[in-house]
Amino acid sequence: MFKLPTVSLLLVSWSCLVALSQAKSYSLLDLTTDFDNSIPAEEEAQDPFASCKIYCEGNLLHTIQTAVPKLFADSKTFVDMKLNNSPDKTLADFNAMMEAKNQTPSSEDLKKFVDEYFSAPGTELEKWTPTDWKENPSFLDLISDPDLKQWGVELNSIWKDLGRKMKDEVSKNPEYYSIIPVPNPVIVPGGRFIEFYYWDSYWIIRGLLYSQMFDTARGMIENFLSIVNRFGFIPNGGRVYYHGRSQPPLLTGMVKSYVDFTNNDKFAIDALDTLEHEFEFFVNNHNVTVKNHILCVYRDSSSGPRPESYREDVETGEEFPTDEAKELHYSELKAGAESGMDFSSRWFISPNGTNDGNLTALSTTSIVPVDLNAYLYWNAKLIAEFHSKAGNTKKVTEYETKAEKLLQGIQEVLWNEEAGVWLDYDMINQKPRDYYTPTNLSPLWVKAFNISETEKISASVLAYIEKNELDKYPGGVPNTLSYTGEQWDAPNAWAPMQYILVEGLNNLNTAEAKNMSLKWATRWVKTNFAAFTKDRHMYEKYNANEFGVGGGGGEYEVQTGFGWSNGVIIEWLSKHGRDISTGGSGGGGGSAGGSGGGAAATRVMGIIGVAAVTIVAVIAGRVLW
Repeated sequence: MFKLPTVSLLLVSWSCLVALSQAKSYSLLDLTTDFDNSIPAEEEAQDPFASCKIYCEGNLLHTIQTAVPKLFADSKTFVDMKLNNSPDKTLADFNAMMEAKNQTPSSEDLKKFVDEYFSAPGTELEKWTPTDWKENPSFLDLISDPDLKQWGVELNSIWKDLGRKMKDEVSKNPEYYSIIPVPNPVIVPGGRFIEFYYWDSYWIIRGLLYSQMFDTARGMIENFLSIVNRFGFIPNGGRVYYHGRSQPPLLTGMVKSYVDFTNNDKFAIDALDTLEHEFEFFVNNHNVTVKNHILCVYRDSSSGPRPESYREDVETGEEFPTDEAKELHYSELKAGAESGMDFSSRWFISPNGTNDGNLTALSTTSIVPVDLNAYLYWNAKLIAEFHSKAGNTKKVTEYETKAEKLLQGIQEVLWNEEAGVWLDYDMINQKPRDYYTPTNLSPLWVKAFNISETEKISASVLAYIEKNELDKYPGGVPNTLSYTGEQWDAPNAWAPMQYILVEGLNNLNTAEAKNMSLKWATRWVKTNFAAFTKDRHMYEKYNANEFGVGGGGGEYEVQTGFGWSNGVIIEWLSKHGRDISTGGSGGGGGSAGGSGGGAAATRVMGIIGVAAVTIVAVIAGRVLW
């Protein structure tokens, strides 16, 4: 299969980013807040990626992560552990151990080494109760159903469970940790994800804002602003091993959310230099030219397997005959991770040009994605809006022009008249990828479409929904219609994708689209409620084929917590809480994907019965989160 040339030389590697941050200094913003938004001087003087020689690459990482039998069930465990000695001493002692063992240490030898030289993951963090947490935030008053209101109380309490603050030791000795120091406490996603993640934080922050936790939300945004100022961009997550990739760029949207809730225009104006820098970083380091338009793709600038999934990547890499082919595969894996959809048939290009295959068919860097370009359009529009607030007329024009060019590319390259929606574009085969995924409708969320054509677009989008039978699933709209076993494929349904669909349909502002939007929001609230009352968890993802059931597939077990799931539900309880009750399954569809209608109905009734009993117990104080 023909592959486009690698673009890694065009990207900024982590070492270059460090040099860049030293050569062009971005001072931290003067933002008045209850938090200390500075990083101690001693940390700034150190290489922020000094621990990368342990956690990002090299023989120590390879040897530990590929040990037989394996040392850890989850590859992420090792790279989240704290060093007990400096990176240089650790490497020197490891090399001495390897030499003593003739380069063939046993798994027992390696375990002994890890036990001596590393501490358990999570030791850099301490539990933190947000100082601005409110027992009865005002969104609860917008919920009519008493069971849903009680659920809202419990979801609001989860923010306390997910609060984390870095210990002072991290800033003083960052080279002993894989975690990236940030000045303010954070709300983490949950489960194995014990650090901040970039795009997760957009929905977490919106949930915090609806919960009136304005200081916590602002602190998290300031963390991201400080990271851009220090490193030039925001990594995928808060670990040095994510140094080569970002995630969907939603920082500017976070600032917009904060300003909308607080009317603090100065916050956005003061952040403008940083927001521009992130925008330009993405465009300059992710661009391709397609049909005479400059658009962007997801990319990674590092080498080797993903450290947090090292063994898994090595195993899939064994399918490739040469080191160069393996390296290209690792690059595609990490680009897929940058997209947030790690992994999905959305990124598969088979030899015959379809989305068939498995992870060896990943071709993320050769696919022009609808969502990334829509988000960049949104960023440019918001930056122009913030400059307008500041009275910077020339800058308004500059960013309105950038937005317009992106919009033209989105329309002329990605809009597909026959499908009636936007489609990703395959640069290898030079054709649109006519496969359903919620991101096909992402321009609706960020209004990256011609408003004068709203009626036409609404009709075509609703026809697309009907053609693909997207309204039949009792547990939410699936992320694709392909059953590959990957976690971003069917039958999994994800909170951020439901949000993009629901808010996008609502933005069309036609009666039909708004009705579908409310229907899907209601169904998502109800399936999340059913799962919570049955299992006492908010899940990272859910099963679209079943009402009230967590998802599965992928490289790890379904995680609980869960930041973005909480945030989306709190927002929709705030917006629609007067219209939703706990009766029924939210409308639409019996079984999907092969389950019988009678079995599905029995399952739903069983869940509702469990829900009723559990809610009674909660109200009586006998069930604690």
